[in-house]
Amino acid sequence: MIRGFFRLVGLLLLAGGFIFLVYDGARSIADQTVRLTRLGEFWNDVNQGSQQAVRVMIEGVSPWLWNGAGKFVLDQPTWAVLGVVGILLMLVFRPKRRLIGYGRD
Repeated sequence: MIRGFFRLVGLLLLAGGFIFLVYDGARSIADQTVRLTRLGEFWNDVNQGSQQAVRVMIEGVSPWLWNGAGKFVLDQPTWAVLGVVGILLMLVFRPKRRLIGYGRD
C-alpha cells in the first residue's frame, strides 16, 4: 500500500512537471525569449514563510548544505525538479518483478 502511495505521488509530481514545462513553453513563445520558472520563485509565490523555515532548519544542521545543494536545487527550473523527483519515486517504488518458471531457492 505504501508503495502504491509513493508511486501516486511520483505520478502527480511528474504531471506537475509536465504542466510547468507547457507553461514555460507557452510563456517563452509569447515573449519570444526563454522564460523558465525557477523552483525558488515558485515556492516563494506559494508560501514564502515555509521556504524561510526550511532554510533556517537546514542551516541549523549544516550551513554548507544550504549554500551548496539547497541553492542549486532552488535555481533549477520547476519542471525539471518535479520531473526528476517524480521519475525517481516511480522507479524506486515500482512493483517487484514476478519470477517466471521455478522460484529461486
